[in-house]
Amino acid sequence: MTKHYLSYLTEVMQHQWNDAALTDYNEDHEYTFGELAVEMLRMHLLFEQLGIKPGDKIALCGRNCANWAVAYLSIAAYEGVCVSILQDFTAEDIAHLLEHSDSEMLFVGPYVWKELQNQQMPSKIKAAVSLVDWSPLYVAKKQNMPTKKDIDALFAKKYPHGIEPEDIYFSANPEKLSLINYTSGSTGSPKGVMLNGHSLSNNVEVGMKMLPVDPGQRLVSMLPLAHMFGQVCELLYPLSCGTHIYFLTKSPTPSILLKALNEVQPYLVVTVPLVIEKIYKTKLDPTLSKWAIRTFWHVPGIGDLLKSRVKSGLRNAFGGRLRYFICGGAAMNPVVEKCLMDIHFPLSIGYGMTECGPLIGGNPPKYFKARTGGVPVMGMDVKIDQPNEAGIGEILVKGENVMLGYYKNPEATKAAFTEDGWLRTGDLGRLDKKKNIYIKGRCKTMFLGASGQNIYPEEIEDKLNNQEAVGESLIVEREGKLVALVFPDETLTKRMTPEEILQIMKANLAKLNSLIPSYSKVADIEVQDKPFEHTPKRSIKRFLYK
Repeated sequence: MTKHYLSYLTEVMQHQWNDAALTDYNEDHEYTFGELAVEMLRMHLLFEQLGIKPGDKIALCGRNCANWAVAYLSIAAYEGVCVSILQDFTAEDIAHLLEHSDSEMLFVGPYVWKELQNQQMPSKIKAAVSLVDWSPLYVAKKQNMPTKKDIDALFAKKYPHGIEPEDIYFSANPEKLSLINYTSGSTGSPKGVMLNGHSLSNNVEVGMKMLPVDPGQRLVSMLPLAHMFGQVCELLYPLSCGTHIYFLTKSPTPSILLKALNEVQPYLVVTVPLVIEKIYKTKLDPTLSKWAIRTFWHVPGIGDLLKSRVKSGLRNAFGGRLRYFICGGAAMNPVVEKCLMDIHFPLSIGYGMTECGPLIGGNPPKYFKARTGGVPVMGMDVKIDQPNEAGIGEILVKGENVMLGYYKNPEATKAAFTEDGWLRTGDLGRLDKKKNIYIKGRCKTMFLGASGQNIYPEEIEDKLNNQEAVGESLIVEREGKLVALVFPDETLTKRMTPEEILQIMKANLAKLNSLIPSYSKVADIEVQDKPFEHTPKRSIKRFLYK
């Protein structure tokens, strides 16, 4: 039986009471594990005074910071239901999701509140509290809001001798609803993914077994904590292992990120492929494309020396103590992936979705196989529905990580599962004999060729993204023909005229068509004058482009 992650956290608190746990990078704000425990208990007193009961919904919306983590863990240990909302949503969408989720309280960051305060607060919200200093930003009529002095007095009365490590015990019923995570704003019927403590805890245990770590290691949190990938892999799993987490509280520029990595020296970097692909294009490719490097790269001896130096330089760019480099959320450029595997970089690419909190597939770096999303993680089964002659079909999953359903959306919940209880991922893929998961694309994005062939646009995009001056690309279908939309790599094209860029892209189109089957030939290529719009996990919002 999976052990609740709060039990792991309790043990860490008891053994690492005075060790740093949560730090806002470049800001004077830090919690030790002991201070985190005390702050969680104080938060429980606030919940009680506001009349919030276990099982009630408490929303959390703001940028990554130590107080985001405190609020989240306080809700979980109170057996409340955390409603985590991406701060990238519009104020109108956030207000709509607060209403839809039946939230009774809101923890909110200053950037979100600046816009949200102009919206009408849902009737069930009793109070909105600042993630900066816990001050009240909104209090409903006839609602008594306790002051800091009130909480101090209540705390002193309940714990007259203070709190010692052995006094701490946080736990929760793993079968009860613990989290509602919204995958989108108010477009259509909102999909609030319902996850219980068992799902979250199994995800944490997978991380512990796959990526073991000693207490006291450090990590930089850069992914949105409201997204399941960041929430589990950059907060719940590492903190439950005794890791000291540094939060980038502002949108990280490349210079700030590299400075933080250099100073923190993390054991683990969790990111999306776009980050390492940008580093490859700007830092590695200019060196690796040199004649001498290409000539000797695969020569025994000298090639090994070259690879060792490249690996060392890249590892140093991430702080010098990197043990695991985990990517997810999208497929990695195959050229970049091959280079990282050639130099034996500690790379692993996982596979998951919010509905599985998020892990479906993964592997420790030493067992990772190129072009896969790993093998099914502990507690999860994967199968292919109605595979074609190539073994490709929709990926179906079942197991401990799978959601309870979508909140107040029975139609979407029913559609998400097969009659015998398997979750439809919406992804097309195949399994090899060792259960490695190969993802071919999304069911919704697959095109059907003139002669009935399946065309996966992601595979074409992979090849196009390797061409000269291509930043990102998207394949769309128009009147039965494939068209490539391209946003150029501005680091390479900033001194070029539009005509020069177009000529390069036309040459890229010819080269691309020589690399792909005739039935998937691309008829035209168009240069975009502004970047593609992305989701929080940095994948292109395909539905916006036709």
